Amino acid sequence: MSKSVTNVVVLGSTGSVGRSTLEVIAASEGRLKVVGLSAHARLDLLVEQARQCGARWITATDPAAAAARDWSDLPPGCSLSIGAEGTAALVEQKEVDAVVAAIVGSAGLSSTWAALSAGKRVALANKETLVMAGPLVMELARTTGATILPVDSEHSAVFQAMQAGRRDQVRRVVLTASGGPLRHRALEDLADVTVEEALAHPTWDMGPKITVDSATMMNKALEIIEARWLFDLEPDQISVTIHPQSIVHSLVEFVDGSVIAQLSPPDMRLPIQLALEWPERRPGIAERMAWDQALELTFEPPDLVRFDALQLGMDAARHGGTTGAVLNAANEAAVGGFLAGRMGFDEIVPACRAVLEHHNFDPRPTLDQLLTLDRWAREEVLRWVCA
Repeated sequence: MSKSVTNVVVLGSTGSVGRSTLEVIAASEGRLKVVGLSAHARLDLLVEQARQCGARWITATDPAAAAARDWSDLPPGCSLSIGAEGTAALVEQKEVDAVVAAIVGSAGLSSTWAALSAGKRVALANKETLVMAGPLVMELARTTGATILPVDSEHSAVFQAMQAGRRDQVRRVVLTASGGPLRHRALEDLADVTVEEALAHPTWDMGPKITVDSATMMNKALEIIEARWLFDLEPDQISVTIHPQSIVHSLVEFVDGSVIAQLSPPDMRLPIQLALEWPERRPGIAERMAWDQALELTFEPPDLVRFDALQLGMDAARHGGTTGAVLNAANEAAVGGFLAGRMGFDEIVPACRAVLEHHNFDPRPTLDQLLTLDRWAREEVLRWVCA
């Protein structure tokens, strides 16, 4: 990426990470340029974004929504493609240098796979790609020469802290977690948690699915699995600490006892910019620390009874194989059931555990097997919801 301008495709441009990415690109003083965008259902916003940033290509990933829309307002010079095939063609364009993979959930795997197959730099916000198929994805990147740079604030922090030493000098990685909006809620009251309560995150402004994941701590369970493959760690090298202020985004402990932490206000624009411009660090629009004000940082070990999702994440990281894909799919379906009012908040993690325990484990699955199990796990949770 020696060119003066980096051409960027933003997958999932209408979501929270996608919108933040467009802000970063707009403020880059021309170093970053949007050439392609994709969205699933918010197609009016997609067209408006294309008009504002001058995108050459857009993809509507939901064929039904695309067919129902009049595209006469498509900006001049902007081409439209539809569905998964259109997304793959978009990221494979030879002019594309970097792809921001910000599609939520397992739906982002195929487009990320296509970008890696094409040897692109991938700014990875879609943790499910590595949760589902970590070994396969990392092997693909090694084969094609693609680069994966994390956008999750925790994994970006780990990536940055690891620059302080050699990889073989890392003793362990500590992922921080805010504890979410229900950290002090009595266990016996979790059955009564409403959707509004679960979405009231104290420090981050995120989409509904990941906000619920923060409340159950399933987001941290999935991040354990992601870190295991992204940084080639043993499961026992990964731990979690509760840090309510969301200022320290993660820590790396080296073999000599030194601990390196990355600190910043909770603002996704910082890790997005870093992933797109690394190894350069340039002035940006992310919020800055106010060192002229008093600051208190607290850390505490997680309550594994309250946050029993963490154990599922550790187990999946240890066993590998098909466990990550099954856990992720079951959780997506369960969270969807909760957000739709068909499942209690306290049923999300038990449903995931039940599906995980009853699937046909394979230690070395193919990508097709993982996709098949993804569908199976969702169907199992639907039976749970409808029981």
